[in-house]
Amino acid sequence: MLSLEYDPFGRLVLTTPAGERHVGVFPVRAFPFSAPATCVAFCDEHGHEVYFLSELAGLAAKARELLEADLERREFIPVIRRIVSVSPGAEPTEWHVETDRGETRFTLNSEDSIRRMGPNGALITDSHGIRFRIDDSQKLDAHSRRILRRYL
Repeated sequence: MLSLEYDPFGRLVLTTPAGERHVGVFPVRAFPFSAPATCVAFCDEHGHEVYFLSELAGLAAKARELLEADLERREFIPVIRRIVSVSPGAEPTEWHVETDRGETRFTLNSEDSIRRMGPNGALITDSHGIRFRIDDSQKLDAHSRRILRRYL
């Protein structure tokens, strides 16, 4: 059975069902938004895949909790709840937003930094590479939807 644990140095240790032990692996979801409970690759420090897990459902409860906590730390993607304002004028633009992790401001280099995700979602990447997600633009307030419509 697959097992996961942290060593004394805080590195994630994977032991495969075949008994192979890999120290310092990091998990990467193949489809983080559309299928977060499937297809997780475990990579070594060089980025090479050492093990592929097709379904999280088959993991023991302790291993699954550890894996999901590790993935959550790595996948820091705040969800935008409201767009307070966007600076007028040419690019780059300054955005002031409220997220599920609090209020923040960031710079958007160009309109190309906003991608549609599904029919009503969006992924916004700021000038520092931090990604922000909008799950459903239809659930935003009217002011936020109006601003977002200019960019999508």
